[in-house]
Amino acid sequence: MNTSISRVVLAYSGGLDTAVILQWLKETYQCEVVTFTADLGQGEEVEPARAKALAMGVPEELIYIEDVREEFVRDFVFPMFRANTIYEGEYLLGTSIARPLIAKRLVEIAAETGADAISHGATGKGNDQVRFELGAYALNPDIKVIAPWREWDLLSREKLMAYAADRNIPIEQKRGKKSPFSMDANLLHISYEGGPLEDPWTEPPSEMWRWSVSPEMAPNEGTYIELAYQAGDIVAIDDVAMTPAEVLTHLNKVGGANGVGRLDIVENRYVGMKSRGAYETPGGTIMMRAHRAIESITLDREVAHQKDALMPRYAELIYNGYWFSPERQMLQQAIDWSQQSVNGAVRLKLYKGNVSVAGRKSEDSLFDERIATFEDDGGIYNQADADGFIKLHALRLRTLSAKRGTAAVGVAPPGDG
Repeated sequence: MNTSISRVVLAYSGGLDTAVILQWLKETYQCEVVTFTADLGQGEEVEPARAKALAMGVPEELIYIEDVREEFVRDFVFPMFRANTIYEGEYLLGTSIARPLIAKRLVEIAAETGADAISHGATGKGNDQVRFELGAYALNPDIKVIAPWREWDLLSREKLMAYAADRNIPIEQKRGKKSPFSMDANLLHISYEGGPLEDPWTEPPSEMWRWSVSPEMAPNEGTYIELAYQAGDIVAIDDVAMTPAEVLTHLNKVGGANGVGRLDIVENRYVGMKSRGAYETPGGTIMMRAHRAIESITLDREVAHQKDALMPRYAELIYNGYWFSPERQMLQQAIDWSQQSVNGAVRLKLYKGNVSVAGRKSEDSLFDERIATFEDDGGIYNQADADGFIKLHALRLRTLSAKRGTAAVGVAPPGDG
């Protein structure tokens, strides 16, 4: 036991795990606990956490419940989407991008309340422990972090329930069948892990999904929406100005109604194991498609290609918990610089799980119909110039083939079957 810890800030939901952690911290460290509950748009009322914390003996002035939806989308989700960020080709990083904000507030609240440490309920097998703690240490190198799942022996739900019952910890008993899935939600997505999903051959059951209708049950007519962009961010939908959180809330609703955003993947966790998860990211799926569409007419070719080359590294940094690292901040500067001309509008068609681009326009467009036309361009583009262009670019290939033969450029010699 570390007797130097007198006050701890706990990331607190009021559920079984964090309720037990709250009591365990008080018993193990003989300390006072400050609770922090963040409304990230998870779709559940967070205010009941106040009553639960009070019932656990936490003073009112040490209970923090905050609506951080606007900050979450404005300062974390939008910057990430400017980079068209996808981890391992599929995952839109809905859980990963929420963790640095929570870590930031834990550290800030610790400073405000004079706390010696912060604590979280992430397990020792997952990525979240890394994300919380790397973020915290980046912001306060001297902060102490308590991770109960790496210290205690309460490693099953049955043991947690027994601990709670033995200490009269109030645990809400929900009626009906308990979900077999471990779920985490915020305004960007909802994730599902565990239960039947632990077998990657098993299809996710239809009743699991909460935010979207199945594509088969989606409307038989497409839904059209128009997104307005300024400097790479969506600022209005269908000519209605919206805040960042309002944008994502609206896109989640319209996307979910059209069966958009379901994903079932096996990903490589930073701690070394493969993990199967299912995700619903309707708004994010729409944002990704639309952003690439507006960039297609506003970004220079080499800038666009350089962004695509940087993106996997940027995605890996976010997934692994390095949001506050200097390398992520360096990449963000380049990404944000590229977005100065990403202005205009994109029209999308949502239909049975698909997001199609129906149009894009911008006053900063680099698309020139006079050059791109297949009709007579009046001599703007001299097609004969392509002859020298091709011959110059073919020079090394022709030289290689002449000097070393066809095998040097990957053509198997005759008879090499």
